[in-house]
Amino acid sequence: MKILSIETSCDETAVSIIEAKEKKESPSFSILGNALFSQIDIHKEYGGVYPMLAKREHGKNLPHLLTRALAEASMFNKTDAQYSENIWKDVKEILSREEGLYESLREIFNNIDKPDIDVIGVTSGPGLAPALWVGISCAVALGKIWNIPVVPINHMEGHIVSVLMESMDDKPIEFPALALLISGGHTELVEVKDWGQYKILGETLDDAVGEAYDKTARMLCLPYPGGPEISKLAEETFSPEYHRLAKFPRPMIHSNNLNFSFSGLKTSVLYHIRDKYGNRELLHEEKVDIAKEFEDSVVDVLLSKTRKALDQTTAKTLIVAGGVIANKRIRSEIVNLEREYPGLIIKIPTNKMSTDNALMIACATYFNVLLHPDLMHGSVKITADGNLKLK
Repeated sequence: MKILSIETSCDETAVSIIEAKEKKESPSFSILGNALFSQIDIHKEYGGVYPMLAKREHGKNLPHLLTRALAEASMFNKTDAQYSENIWKDVKEILSREEGLYESLREIFNNIDKPDIDVIGVTSGPGLAPALWVGISCAVALGKIWNIPVVPINHMEGHIVSVLMESMDDKPIEFPALALLISGGHTELVEVKDWGQYKILGETLDDAVGEAYDKTARMLCLPYPGGPEISKLAEETFSPEYHRLAKFPRPMIHSNNLNFSFSGLKTSVLYHIRDKYGNRELLHEEKVDIAKEFEDSVVDVLLSKTRKALDQTTAKTLIVAGGVIANKRIRSEIVNLEREYPGLIIKIPTNKMSTDNALMIACATYFNVLLHPDLMHGSVKITADGNLKLK
């Protein structure tokens, strides 16, 4: 099965083409084409992702990324034939809300053969709705041009299956599994009984862990994206006179549920800076102290909740995915859980696969089609859902 996938949930525009071997128990994926553009530099001046700017950039980038991915897969082949005006009329209607995308797609693909693609997968949520709509509209338009089915994919399911593309080891996944999903927009503990069978056990009640990192970084006047900057500071050696001046809470660490809350931690950082340092600029050593205590708090909470979830379930595998798992300290502490839970398989994606990408959406497309073959033979109405839940 050859799958083209599109991911535009936030500030990464991504397109991939993979070939999946049809074995549910031990799937095998080959990357045929992969193209990604990160908008980080564009959003830096705003200190975060500006949704309508992300939407505009996705529209500009998708035609070129599609061309690159198809060319890499040897599927960008020119022909003298052209698609009918009736098809282009329908495509124009589909892309009516995406400025310039119809013109770009028609210019590039009007004389290109239908690629050897079986299905198109596209992220339908969760994420920024304006950004999601661009990817959805583009996928539906391509499906119309090439007469290929289009399947909506949950972004969080993409993170769960991302470990099948590239992970830190080659151990097979055993079910039932537990997934800890940690990113800029989400913090969730999910029971995975099998591929396609998910139950949310706990989630953040306010800020996601990655969001808390970025907001704390802004208080410390660190550049965007702030998460990696906080982590760099936290890795530094303490100066003795600044050792552990900051003391922050471990929100909900003793609660009898598996939910998270990081808004209070962020507020504690704000009050600590205000009450101890006033309006003056922080010294580098003071930033290091705050970063270390902040990261200690995050790690303590994540590990405590994960242990509770492991104790409450019969999970044989722990999957930890999402952009925040690129954090060296969190990754190291998670791996150490193997000592506490003998026999537990821990699957963590490589840094490349931990951030938003289209490869993971292609993997999720494969399982959706395998579990629901009717998706290949019917027309699915796809809408953007910024708050889409796993189920």
